[in-house]
Amino acid sequence: MATTSTTPAPPSAASILFARGVIARLAIWDTLRLAIQEGWGGGANGPEKRTWLASVIVDAFEETVPIPDDQYVEEILVQVLADEFDTVLQDGSAEPVAVDIVRLWEETSIGKDELVVKFETKADGLKGKKAVAQEIPGGDEEEWISDSGSEDDDAMDEDEAPQLIEAQQSEPRKREEPEVDEDGFTLVKGKGKSHR
Repeated sequence: MATTSTTPAPPSAASILFARGVIARLAIWDTLRLAIQEGWGGGANGPEKRTWLASVIVDAFEETVPIPDDQYVEEILVQVLADEFDTVLQDGSAEPVAVDIVRLWEETSIGKDELVVKFETKADGLKGKKAVAQEIPGGDEEEWISDSGSEDDDAMDEDEAPQLIEAQQSEPRKREEPEVDEDGFTLVKGKGKSHR
């Protein structure tokens, strides 16, 4: 008795184009670039995690009815950063990435490749460059924003000078000496909050 094996159909040209676009868009997302560069979540397999994340997103668009919207994609991005990179995202950078991915789906499904080419060109330009985090001015806690998101991303006005923080190359912060009251008790101060 001969058994027939069913081979999955090869992916369509639109599916391949969409996957290329998703991989490129994830490659230019500074938050993810920084997580991979710094080895967040342990291990040096960050690039593999990025590729796996791209495949999860592509599968979601090809297998989910109705087609995922940007909020659904944003939830995937936030969840994967939490699970795979031990990163709680508070910078809002997943939202423009999710919006771009939905746009990629819409455009590649009708054969348009301009957005894919744009993201791939930008990703090629970032190869070998270090991701640098930007601190959001005036935040109570340390929060980070992406500095190379899409053109639609206007987290900061152009005339504002971002404060760049070099990863692990800056001088160590000086420790404040503990404040001791007249009874010999050490005063405990809250971190990052102004107590006025």
